Amino acid sequence: MLLDGQDPASIATAARTLAAGELVAMPTETVYGLGARADQDDAVAKIFAAKGRPADHPLIVHVLDAQDAARFTAGGALPEPARKLMAAFWPGPMTVIVPRAPGMAAAAAGGQDSVGLRCPAHPVARALLREARALGVIGVAAPSANRFGRVSPTQARHVVDEFEPGLVVLDGGDCEVGIESSIVDCSRGRPVLLRPGVLTPAQIEAALGEPLQAPDASAPRASGTLAAHYAPRAVVRLVETQAIAELSGAKQSSPTLAVYSRTAAPAGLALARRMPEDARAAAHELFAVLRDLDAAGAGEIWIERPPAGDAWDGVRDRLSRAAAAFPANDEEDEDGDR
Repeated sequence: MLLDGQDPASIATAARTLAAGELVAMPTETVYGLGARADQDDAVAKIFAAKGRPADHPLIVHVLDAQDAARFTAGGALPEPARKLMAAFWPGPMTVIVPRAPGMAAAAAGGQDSVGLRCPAHPVARALLREARALGVIGVAAPSANRFGRVSPTQARHVVDEFEPGLVVLDGGDCEVGIESSIVDCSRGRPVLLRPGVLTPAQIEAALGEPLQAPDASAPRASGTLAAHYAPRAVVRLVETQAIAELSGAKQSSPTLAVYSRTAAPAGLALARRMPEDARAAAHELFAVLRDLDAAGAGEIWIERPPAGDAWDGVRDRLSRAAAAFPANDEEDEDGDR
């Protein structure tokens, strides 16, 4: 059931659906999320079932403000690094992991004693959270609204294509950011970057006033950090710039080969898209491009490796995990000679 996210009646319908323990797909500035009220484990279980997602792979809880975030935090006391990041980047594409309050969002946390919290900036998401809070829903657990491991949705039609009819989907237009939020673990004292997004490490460290630490074996599990993730149906191969320039005539004539590159693809290649030179612009369109090439019948997608630099970390992370879904890439890409 596709609803206009600009219509207050649609927001009210979606909020009542959440309050009743059912699922709602909602737009955020990053990607569309598949949401359920975070305080009811039975409701959250429906997310795992719909996505085919392992129940121990944690979800992010979306809240309206820091006051609601504190209700999910052990002792109601947000760690200092989390408070600094929230002050700098909320509402926005920043998730903080904090110690979880006992009895709160256990299913959403994947059984861990920590929980990821985010305050989305999208006006439709905020309107829904506000309306739902008035009905007693203080947080919405919402991973990306797609089948587990597949390409995240950045348009309402992407969500509709993923799930059976009947799911309430709020249409809020194209997602502005286009890739998922940065995730910083603030649950163990020193802040640790677990997943990059469009915010650079330098921006995050400036807000923290201290350096980020590298993940280690004791880091909590976090959304979107499995080795293979974000994969289209087509095989994804990350290749060097030279490989795009040297595409043979035989490759060009293949109707199932697609190329997504900053370098101009050879003439005659039907399935080719230019990757923006700007990292944020590339992030904005990345998942939509992968879905479009899939829909066009691509069997294999060659993607030019993103350039060096922190600004590209989020795009590089998503593409590396998409390529890792196809083990044949490992040997070919290890030395960067494809």
